[in-house]
Amino acid sequence: MPDLLDVRNLKIEATSFPPGEAPQRITIVEDVSFTLQRGKVLGLIGESGAGKSTIGLSALAYGRGGVEISGGEVRLNGQDLLSLGKREIRAVRGARVCYVSQSAAASFNPAHRLIDQVIEATLLHGLMKRPEAEQRAIHLFDILGLPDPDTFGRRYPHQVSGGQLQRAMTAMALCSNPDLIVFDEPTTALDVTTQIDVLAAIKHAIEETHTAALYITHDLAVVAQVSDDIMVLREGHMVEYGATEQIISAPKEDYTRALVNVRSLKHTEADDQDDHYFQMRAIHAAYTGGHKVLHDISIHVPKGQTLAIVGESGSGKSTLARVATGLLPPSQGEVILDGEPLPPALKWRSRDQLRRLQLIYQMADTAMNPRQTVGQIIGRPLTFYEGIKGEARDKRVGDLLDQIEMGEGYIDRYPAELSGGQKQRVAIARALAARPEIIICDEPTSALDPLVADGILRLLLNLQKERQLSYIFITHDISIVRAIADSVAVMFQGELVQFGPKSKVLTPPYDDYTDLLLRSVPEMETGWLETVLATRKRESADN
Repeated sequence: MPDLLDVRNLKIEATSFPPGEAPQRITIVEDVSFTLQRGKVLGLIGESGAGKSTIGLSALAYGRGGVEISGGEVRLNGQDLLSLGKREIRAVRGARVCYVSQSAAASFNPAHRLIDQVIEATLLHGLMKRPEAEQRAIHLFDILGLPDPDTFGRRYPHQVSGGQLQRAMTAMALCSNPDLIVFDEPTTALDVTTQIDVLAAIKHAIEETHTAALYITHDLAVVAQVSDDIMVLREGHMVEYGATEQIISAPKEDYTRALVNVRSLKHTEADDQDDHYFQMRAIHAAYTGGHKVLHDISIHVPKGQTLAIVGESGSGKSTLARVATGLLPPSQGEVILDGEPLPPALKWRSRDQLRRLQLIYQMADTAMNPRQTVGQIIGRPLTFYEGIKGEARDKRVGDLLDQIEMGEGYIDRYPAELSGGQKQRVAIARALAARPEIIICDEPTSALDPLVADGILRLLLNLQKERQLSYIFITHDISIVRAIADSVAVMFQGELVQFGPKSKVLTPPYDDYTDLLLRSVPEMETGWLETVLATRKRESADN
């Protein structure tokens, strides 16, 4: 079978503008070659900055701002896309090659119905008349397992879940019947149960339409479920390239072996979990309009230990964190720290009460002021809580940077000059600057690649031992729970399903929902997805 996509000796460069210096050319992808046949999937995997998305976008002959494809060939059905003019390449994008981004929520226009956006490119390229395109979209909604395919497209983006929106974006990419789709981390932001559904839908749609795909991700266990071959990338270079089974079971390179073994971190839970250092008692909470989101939640965290809160998107995990910090006053219940009830609203808490409980956000990018340096970001709580300024503040900032294993050389850098993992470390240092007793970690590793996330988790565990910190760690990743937790709270639709020591909650027999969560964590083996889906189908038939 002839190759649909043939990438040869690809070289991609970017222009950097260092302050006070002449512009510099930086090579971000060098000498990368691969082929892809129709109906096959190639997984591109590697840490942040490896060049995965940059290579994927090159299949559309596209480079982001300041990025230029400076060498090599990208051939689609024998035609070199890099030699095409602007009008010719516009005819290719959205028709023969389509792109599915990581965040469907940010990619849909909230003012237009889904059906109009799904068929837009197909109509724009003149590939179908509107009635035919709408029927094609409805057929794809059905293939992708979306509810009520005939009427699903009448909804607006805000009226569907994140997983449904991600599948709608896949339908948009498939609508024009392209030769190739580039999936850029389409399940990274989804919880594990939704991820299963989206992965299954993508795999089924590719098999049905016989479309080829590049699947970009940093999770080797995920890509193992959908890819025929895998290319491992690091710092713009190809590290290893081979069949999926070979890559996950017999990797040849040290870096690939590190990716395969990254889930090895395990934390032995503490023996004494009776201490109620931090408590949330009988919490009920509702948003404006009276919509109840938390129903009678009671948890506690001993000093120096970690409580992991797990559950699907919409289960109430982050809402519980908002109640704990005073951002959302509960309608009933109380929050207690070391025997002292905390005022329900943030504005009523004293400065010392604010200091004792800090929050690390999921997205460090949006939690930092891009116009402030690292020194200013970390130094602000030092001044706010302790009045430290000048050289004394700079010294404390340097000490905190040492604690997060970055060093004072980063003190004058801006967030844009840091990697994703470095930004998250700075967010941790900012929380530590307040000398807190409780830190709420709201999925701080969900957007990071596995090796970087592993480093962040090890750092948090080390800081906990040094400072006797207590953590509330919100996550939907059971492997993280095993890595860091002493106790576990399982939430579903605003209710507490299970709460207790990790060994008890994660040991059978499970309740039905906990069992579903545990079975939805991808395993590092081919065929795992098919096994899970077959089990679901069998259980559904039995019921």
